[in-house]
Amino acid sequence: MEVIFEDCKLFRDVVHAKSLSRAAQLNGISQSAATQHVQDLEKRLGTELFDRSTRPLGLTQAGRLYAELCRDVLRREEDFTAALEEIRNSSEGTIRVASIYSIGLSEMGPLREQFQKLNPGATVHVELLRPDKVYQAVLEDQADLGFISYPENRRELTVIPWREERMTVAVHPSHSFAQRKQVLARDLDGQAFIAFDDEVIIRRELDRFFRDNGVEVAIAMQFDNIQSIKEAVALGSGISILPERTMQAEIEQKRLVSIPLHAPELRRPVAIIHRKKKKLTRVVREFLKLVTGWK
Repeated sequence: MEVIFEDCKLFRDVVHAKSLSRAAQLNGISQSAATQHVQDLEKRLGTELFDRSTRPLGLTQAGRLYAELCRDVLRREEDFTAALEEIRNSSEGTIRVASIYSIGLSEMGPLREQFQKLNPGATVHVELLRPDKVYQAVLEDQADLGFISYPENRRELTVIPWREERMTVAVHPSHSFAQRKQVLARDLDGQAFIAFDDEVIIRRELDRFFRDNGVEVAIAMQFDNIQSIKEAVALGSGISILPERTMQAEIEQKRLVSIPLHAPELRRPVAIIHRKKKKLTRVVREFLKLVTGWK
């Protein structure tokens, strides 16, 4: 026997109202449609459910059994709906972020803490990835938002410019540059340099800067992330050029010194990406609002 929620709701309302016309009104259908609905139900079950000889409308023994079944079905349906809503709310309260290491390590902790304080039911899950993997995570819907530097324009993505970060020369406190107020591009010529790996976009930008200014550095080491480069510089293995914002902790600890480049100034563009066709949930939109106002 097939039991349909709409059948049960209409039957329950007829029983409670003891009136087909009143039940029809509650369900937004005509009285004739309600009458036909009940007749089809009785035909399907092979028995009468209402005692039509009484006024107000009463139930037969089969009708009482079916009324009990309807109560159970509707109660289970209400429980299911409430549980499903809880799952939806839980899912919509989770923000999945894919971030390059430099932003994830320096920014996401404070951002997550502030956002969850403002939205106690929300969860911000952050995964730190290489740039190509950030794009992949967003495009494959493994992340709601991606945080990337030197963003690429792709047809499937929306790119939200976030900020332009000043790039400065990073040196060990004992380096001869450490006491300077600024460094010229030509001063970098011949310096032992801690570089990014060849496939990282920021490496290509720095190589262009060196070419444009006739500078040739001596690459001592190369890494695929800022954290490793900072550590190498802090150990005195060479100098580097990094976003000043990413060095704040090491500068405060007096492990690194940041010296501005006189000219031309270098900037690292940082952006937030998401899939163009993705519908952002309320909490993701709220998180975006907080992030874009983050100083």
